Amino acid sequence: MCGIAGYHGGNFSPERAADALARMVAALRHRGPDAEGVLVRGDTGLAHTRLSIVGLADGAQPMETEDASLAVSFNGEIFNYVELRADLAARGHRFRTTSDTEVLLKAYEARGIDCLQDFNGDFAFALYDARNRTLLLARDRMGVRPLFYTEHEGALFFASEIKALLALPGMTAQIDPLALDQIFTLWCPIPPRTAYRGIHELPPGHMMLVRDGERTIRPWWQLSFPDRADVPSAGQTGEQAEELRALLSDATRIRLRADVPVGAYLSGGLDSSLIAALAARTVTHGLRTFSLTFRSEEHDESGWQRQMAATLDAETDSVECTTAAIAAGMPEVMRHIECPILRTAPVPLHLLAARVRERGMKVVLTGEGADEIFAGYDIFREARVRRFCGRQPLSARRPRLFQRLYPYLPGLHQQTPEYLARFFAFGAETLDDPLYSHRPRFRSTAATKLFFSAELKDTLGDYDAAADLAAQLPADFGRWHPLHQAQYLETAFLLPGYILSSQGDRVMMANAVEGRFPFLDHRVVAFAANLPPETKLQGLREKHILKEAARGLVPEAIIDRPKQPYRAPDSESFAAPGTPAYLDDVLSPARLAENGLFNGPAVGKLKEKVVKGQASGFRDNAAFIGILSTQLLGAAAPSTHRA
Repeated sequence: MCGIAGYHGGNFSPERAADALARMVAALRHRGPDAEGVLVRGDTGLAHTRLSIVGLADGAQPMETEDASLAVSFNGEIFNYVELRADLAARGHRFRTTSDTEVLLKAYEARGIDCLQDFNGDFAFALYDARNRTLLLARDRMGVRPLFYTEHEGALFFASEIKALLALPGMTAQIDPLALDQIFTLWCPIPPRTAYRGIHELPPGHMMLVRDGERTIRPWWQLSFPDRADVPSAGQTGEQAEELRALLSDATRIRLRADVPVGAYLSGGLDSSLIAALAARTVTHGLRTFSLTFRSEEHDESGWQRQMAATLDAETDSVECTTAAIAAGMPEVMRHIECPILRTAPVPLHLLAARVRERGMKVVLTGEGADEIFAGYDIFREARVRRFCGRQPLSARRPRLFQRLYPYLPGLHQQTPEYLARFFAFGAETLDDPLYSHRPRFRSTAATKLFFSAELKDTLGDYDAAADLAAQLPADFGRWHPLHQAQYLETAFLLPGYILSSQGDRVMMANAVEGRFPFLDHRVVAFAANLPPETKLQGLREKHILKEAARGLVPEAIIDRPKQPYRAPDSESFAAPGTPAYLDDVLSPARLAENGLFNGPAVGKLKEKVVKGQASGFRDNAAFIGILSTQLLGAAAPSTHRA
């Protein structure tokens, strides 16, 4: 894992090129504290900060081929590099190093851009081909590793994080109003849009080719599902579960490849428990696990964590995250996330990654991705219940099913069937709406825009973030089963746009820790996509096949426990007497007016409710964290201007 940066084009003197690369490297040093390097070839510069994990002694970057015709700056891992190296060696390629970076170079030398199809890994890289003066930027299938770019002084600049681009002389950070509207509706921007005007993100599974000043961006891989008419009927679950276990076992095995120790996150849920169990069967010196605990029963899962750790006989380490720690950590976390958020959930994960690093480790396995590809989220069950209720919209009994979905939300159990019908809006939306599964979420989240300033609302006009999302869905989306449509929305947008970025790469790499995700192995993703829907969501039983695959590895009590999604205390973290000192400054009328994004008097009233501990409900919590995180971005970037 590393940080990459560079430029292509322009007309820079050697001194200016060296200065630009040095500035970007300095901004990314947290991602790669072990080494750094720069390389300039013609009108292209590559820079690299290294976190040494594979090929410790000989994997320095940027790396060139022997004849200097190819050069690469590479962030991430190619987990099947051992097999690829053997295949390339058998075809006559010679290797000077033991690194996966050289395997990437040789694979490109042998197959050109088609080599991307051979890679099983999480990566973002910039490869310069001097033979035809072409720059290739590429990003992994699922969007685990980030890659941003912008045009500046007649050149294309790119980097692993936006802060490296903002380090360039003359660059400014300006919040994009449309991106803000997307975040306050969809939870994240729609790529290639980012939170900042003029700064773009290469979408997951995409590549950019730059030659003779012409840029071509296109997908090299796309998530897809079979047509509804072609979905196979549910087969023998036992055989499918056995195949799934074998796939996951191999995905975990190759993600344990490293020249440093590899640990695992243990949340207490099924996903991380299964990955830890598979890893424990492979590591030779015992698995070390890391967990988060909270003081509030609503958020804490420590009992389940202890049970799984005892099952594994693993060395464990836990971090208790207090509300005071969340409030204190928000400014630093926002500096790394570089995008407004609606939840505090990234802050505890930042603290957890810091503990991993304190213990001298650089790599951890996690269970991210399982809920998306095996239909584990409540939103999938909720959409099924809404469709069921929509067939009899006047029923008084069917709405009670919603209370079964959310046992961890006691307030929902006190509501009447009429309230539940209104809140979940079944029968009020057409069943062929491509966003049917997510409409309640989008509607609830969009309520936070009540706090937008009149100026921002005028700028946005009649812009509709949900309609924008719907317009970018694949052409065959409408032919998929409703569950697969819902899974696509989660996996293709929210997973890379929020889970893998704000809760993943950005807070982990802020501490120079690499996360690896066996569930996001493209073989596992393809296997899950082609499963019959009932194999994943059996009635209202989520992740059915995954639970069957976990039997014998994970305690039955954890397999069958009610779903408890990872959450952290939100607005309550900022209530008195623990209110952080920076709050008055960041949310002051003057600062709010300066940025011009939010209604000052309305925000003032919301802040007063929060400080008094009176904020309640999703809207208050999401709006407060969204406003605070946006304002903190302005505080972290002095050059931020009003939208």
